[in-house]
Amino acid sequence: MTSFDDAQEAAKRNLWLHFTRMSAYENSEVPVIVRGSGAYVFDQHGKRYLDGLSGLFVSQVGHGRQEIAEAGARQAAELAYFPLWSYAHPKAIELAARLAELAPGPLNRVFFTTSGSEAVESAWKLAKQYFRLTGQPTRYKVLSRYIAYHGTSHGALAITGLPDIKIPFEPLPPGGVRVPNTNFYRAPAFVADDVTAFGVWAADEIERAILREGPQSVAAVYLEPVQNSGGCFPPPPGYFQRVREICDKYGVLMVSDEIICAFGRLGYIFGSERYGYTPDIITFAKGVTSGYSPLGGMMVSDRLMEPYQHDETTFLHGITFAGHPVSCAVAMANLDVFEKEDLLGNVRANEAAFRATLEKLHDLPIVGDVRGDGYFYGIELVRDKATRETFSADESERLLRGFLSHALFDAGLICRADDRGDPVIQLSPPLTCTQEHFDEIEQILRGVLTEAWSHI
Repeated sequence: MTSFDDAQEAAKRNLWLHFTRMSAYENSEVPVIVRGSGAYVFDQHGKRYLDGLSGLFVSQVGHGRQEIAEAGARQAAELAYFPLWSYAHPKAIELAARLAELAPGPLNRVFFTTSGSEAVESAWKLAKQYFRLTGQPTRYKVLSRYIAYHGTSHGALAITGLPDIKIPFEPLPPGGVRVPNTNFYRAPAFVADDVTAFGVWAADEIERAILREGPQSVAAVYLEPVQNSGGCFPPPPGYFQRVREICDKYGVLMVSDEIICAFGRLGYIFGSERYGYTPDIITFAKGVTSGYSPLGGMMVSDRLMEPYQHDETTFLHGITFAGHPVSCAVAMANLDVFEKEDLLGNVRANEAAFRATLEKLHDLPIVGDVRGDGYFYGIELVRDKATRETFSADESERLLRGFLSHALFDAGLICRADDRGDPVIQLSPPLTCTQEHFDEIEQILRGVLTEAWSHI
């Protein structure tokens, strides 16, 4: 057995952590999570943490599900791997049929990937080739919202609306265009008192962007049901219905990026169901397997598949491990848990209590806004509640990275302290959570945020 010191030395010498300042561990230990059970995970010292972020918006059914692990093991013993290049295997067929049955409208075709970034990029490639096949080869541009995150591969990064994570890798593929997001807390003054008017304005900004760019050049609009980056922006009433009208008017594809919002995060299998719209493509990953094995993909409407069903036409795209047999078996077992335990019903029954528990934090001077839906919430932190003044870049650095991230972890809560927009704390607990977990989250946040305010 590797000793603790040996493991730490190896982690610092050999392991490159994602989105992490590696210098942060020069004089401190690397946290090592060694096991999980239900809504909790445990580190190398045996300390327990409430997984308030579901890993990374992934662990819908919680940790330690023996039945899901066993489903993967059985499949690995039977057929560990075979590609979906000119062949099929039973679990990919079964899962595709099940997802098609669950998807809204005519989204009946599943193209599997291994990750969310791959799904986002696959959808862009599909859109561009589809328009070439249908006599509109000048359509290639993609609209997405300001500070929205859509992935980190080069194509997905071009769609992502976070300037700071794009700059080191430019030039990126051309065609990414930004439109306003739906952060009503930061709405322009002329619509700041009317959420419906704000939604109309934000949706109409998409039409104005299409007209500025030229409709003949725009292929797709990418939107998350609830925008993740920036701190959980729900859609205003009627927003998605207006966007659907705009896309139909100009022949633009509507892509619902549901890497986070699908598979129960908002109380429905697909987030678009919650808000009553039918997109042309849904991208998914994360919760489809609850993280027990990597899998992603896109649900595609019959209309987009049609040109590929004739003659020699081929979607010139593929991924070695897409639709991996073990991952598909795990996804099937994961969906069985959803049905057996009615996890969608659990979210819908308890989401109001989750919101109400988090809204207790409004009495703290540092809490400006609590927003979200389902089991997906952001808490925006402010310097002044009355004016909604945010923190400076230096203050945000000291607050989030200098204090909050460490203090929340030390207090036993895994969540995200993020300043890719205004400073926020994000929460996305497993779908199995109930009031006892909400109370634990609120109590930890209350203690840590109270201390944080005393340092400002």
